[in-house]
Amino acid sequence: MKKTGITTKKLCFAALLLALGWLLPFLTGQNRDLGNMLSLIHFPAYLGGFLLGPWYGLLLGFLIPLSRSILFGMPTLYPRAVCMAFEMVAYGGISGGLYYLLNKSKKAKRIVNLYLSLIPAMLLGRIVWGAGRALCGLFAADAFTWKAFLAGGFVTAWPGMILQLILLPILVITMEKTILQNPHFAS
Repeated sequence: MKKTGITTKKLCFAALLLALGWLLPFLTGQNRDLGNMLSLIHFPAYLGGFLLGPWYGLLLGFLIPLSRSILFGMPTLYPRAVCMAFEMVAYGGISGGLYYLLNKSKKAKRIVNLYLSLIPAMLLGRIVWGAGRALCGLFAADAFTWKAFLAGGFVTAWPGMILQLILLPILVITMEKTILQNPHFAS
């Protein structure tokens, strides 16, 4: 029988990350401004990419904002959750893909590979978000400007970016050493 890499344990861990994506924004009290600033909803997509692989990160990135919008009404489905879904697809897919490729070569330490995967994913995800907002702006009353892109993608979000740069490597390395090294998880 051909092994596909999809295990029940990985699916359960992905489900846990999906639920985490639904719950983390409650830490900001569903406050949109604070949520935009801390970007807690992004963490599970990144973790899915880093720990489970790019396809899981991509799928989690797409499902979290859309399902959260349907379940809790936040973020609003259009245009926020739709644009956020594509942004988070980039976060989970790019971070997981780069991390896998960099670790395959084994030329650098894991912490270096984490940052070499995380930083491009953060930047490209924001570009995808901006492109999505610009496209959605074509069908809305308010146009999405360059100033709005810089404000929403970088100026407002810098505390969340710093939080991600500090916490994600710690979480990934800790989980790789504990949870993922557990022989019961890998099988």
